Amino acid sequence: MKKNCWEVKKCGREAGGSKSAEMGVCPAATDTSCNGINGGKNGGRICWAVAGTFCGGKVQGDFAQKSVSCMSCEVFKQVKTEEGPEKFSLMKPGQAYAASSK
Repeated sequence: MKKNCWEVKKCGREAGGSKSAEMGVCPAATDTSCNGINGGKNGGRICWAVAGTFCGGKVQGDFAQKSVSCMSCEVFKQVKTEEGPEKFSLMKPGQAYAASSK
């Protein structure tokens, strides 16, 4: 069975999770526009493309801001391997990658 990011990271920020009351539910767990992408529930297997996720102890920005840290994450690597090059989705439909000029 394919695992979502909150299952791999065991962060407890999914709906009903151990830390959801204290810290809120992560946007990756609630972003229904991503449901089914890379075989995940909501944004659970494309969390790197969901703005405002809470990883590494702080709220992350959009994909352009967090892409380097996300691409080294075990969730990203696992999903990319499991989906393979033909089925792997890097971005949400209609999402454009714009590199920061800063």
